[in-house]
Amino acid sequence: MTADPIDRNGLSPRFWERKPLTKMNQQEWEALCDGCGKCCLNKLEDEDTGAVALTCVACRLLDDETCRCTQYDIRHQFVPECIVMKPDNIDDHAYWLPQTCAYRLLWEGKPLYDWHPLISGTPDSVHAAGISVQGRTVSEFETPIEEWEDYIIEEPN
Repeated sequence: MTADPIDRNGLSPRFWERKPLTKMNQQEWEALCDGCGKCCLNKLEDEDTGAVALTCVACRLLDDETCRCTQYDIRHQFVPECIVMKPDNIDDHAYWLPQTCAYRLLWEGKPLYDWHPLISGTPDSVHAAGISVQGRTVSEFETPIEEWEDYIIEEPN
């Protein structure tokens, strides 16, 4: 089992079922991340319809094997446009989050999936369930932006 890079120790059992997103502390908020890596894939948004298409073109900081940001704490130094999800901005950004994302699910009033690390107890469950982008991405450095439409994928779910 892989060590969990997210501190999930000492959290109240199933806190997400009793506590609204806006009332979560920083540790609870961070613990909601399932580690799938899908939020770090580049997306294309249709200007007319607002529809968001997921590509397999990964942010330059995404580690394809761990599905984690290699520079999480200082990512804005490298990717200034990276959006930090917070309780006070989720209303503006939930529409582009992955369909399986805990932040989006809870925002929509839906339960977490059984493979979520908070339920399964292991950060590897998201990979074992085939939900993550582990081993499925291409580099944004090697993929010209004008070709990103060729890399649109269906979300693993």
